[in-house]
Amino acid sequence: MSIDLEKLLEIAKEAALAAGEDILEIYESGDFSIEAKSDDSPLTMADKAAHNRIVSFLEKTEIPILSEEGKDVSFDERSKWEYFWMVDPLDGTKEFIKKNGEFTVNIALIHNGESILGVVYPPVIDEMYWAIKGKGAYMQKADDVSELSTTKKPLNESGIKVVASRSHMSPETETYVEGLNNPSIVSKGSSLKFLLIASGEADVYPRLGPTMEWDTAAAHAIVNEAGGNVVLEDGKTPLSYNKENLLNPYFIVLPF
Repeated sequence: MSIDLEKLLEIAKEAALAAGEDILEIYESGDFSIEAKSDDSPLTMADKAAHNRIVSFLEKTEIPILSEEGKDVSFDERSKWEYFWMVDPLDGTKEFIKKNGEFTVNIALIHNGESILGVVYPPVIDEMYWAIKGKGAYMQKADDVSELSTTKKPLNESGIKVVASRSHMSPETETYVEGLNNPSIVSKGSSLKFLLIASGEADVYPRLGPTMEWDTAAAHAIVNEAGGNVVLEDGKTPLSYNKENLLNPYFIVLPF
């Protein structure tokens, strides 16, 4: 299968921007007294609107699409896919409901279990993040484009900045943080946590709690191209995609 990654990147970026517009329209006018899980909640409407908008762009590529909001696809079917799009139309449910702006549109291209292209767009912040395997990682704000790079700091260095929840840290994460040398905690919602590592604003992100593949795939590609790695608890096995169970194992986002 012949793939033009640069062309696919532009389509993914256009899809993310369009989905962001649809989300913002609902976000800014939504009645947040409605139960978050009801079918007529702003969150549900934004999820569905973003999914539909993204699919309208990506389906033109004739590459299969796996989305959090899409239909279930059996492992027997998707295990045959060499390439596919993995989409989270609205990542950061709690942030959306809190109206703190820290939610994202995530679009990744997976090739044989590896995320090789990623687009992350937080519509409220209005910054576009992207990466293609072997081509670097970038962020655009208005007309200004900058290349992303991790800190490369050794994890035994004093004062390491750790991405974690200030209020809901799992026992496993607490243990990990306690093993570091005088660390400080940095907190963000959604896949923006990965981008703190990719941009060098933080040094390590131990995610020792549940996530799904669509939560991580797009930002994973960006971290990799910024010089970092996303590995399992053993510190060396890369997090992979299109597993039979789409629930991720625990992982750590490293700056090198």
